Amino acid sequence: MGKVFRFKGFEVDQTGCAMKINTDGVLLGAVAFHQQPAYILDIGTGTGVIALMMAQRFPAARVDAVEIDADAAARAKSNCLGSPFSERTEVYSSAFEEFKSARKYDMIVSNPPYFVNDLKNPDKRKELARHADEDFFSLLVRKAAGMLSEQGALWMILPVKKAEEVIIQAVLHQLFPSKVVKIYSDRTKEAFRHIICLDFTGDKTVYKEVFIYESEGIYTSKYKELLTDFFLAF
Repeated sequence: MGKVFRFKGFEVDQTGCAMKINTDGVLLGAVAFHQQPAYILDIGTGTGVIALMMAQRFPAARVDAVEIDADAAARAKSNCLGSPFSERTEVYSSAFEEFKSARKYDMIVSNPPYFVNDLKNPDKRKELARHADEDFFSLLVRKAAGMLSEQGALWMILPVKKAEEVIIQAVLHQLFPSKVVKIYSDRTKEAFRHIICLDFTGDKTVYKEVFIYESEGIYTSKYKELLTDFFLAF
């Protein structure tokens, strides 16, 4: 994949970013939803792609983004400044643990690191982007719960087992799973990711499914529908 990824509405320069644009990120950016968000926060923004997708999808929203890796944060800031959404986006170079805001967010989105206690990557910056300590998700959920508006929602994309664990942790902070979107490569395989929506409503969980491929190299109509406003190929 080239260093500059061109979308229909903006461009993302990935130079210097440890974690590049990937399917997880763009799916979260396409699926996460709120009826009328005024403020959105992207945790671990990386290149800034999810923040930019949020800005495109919700033209009345202000989008903040946090990134712990200083080089990636600088690149994300540059990508936002070069986009049509520069006046509504802001990138903060900070660990989420240290990030402070007076705002209450209607949506918090995150494609977080999820390899907990896994084999460490020798590339230190990739390790930082991909690995999380055991208490990372507990902290993320706890802090996000305090930063959400009353009608706000936390959206994350995670491996299935980790998503199930995070849902259990979230309930301790009065956040409940209102939606779970199961992501499959195709109909012959088990789900490999869950997109979860956690909010304060306690409503019955709605389950949905997204299959990426109809057959080898052929995308499903649903996948193309989700990303048609973004991908040049669709």
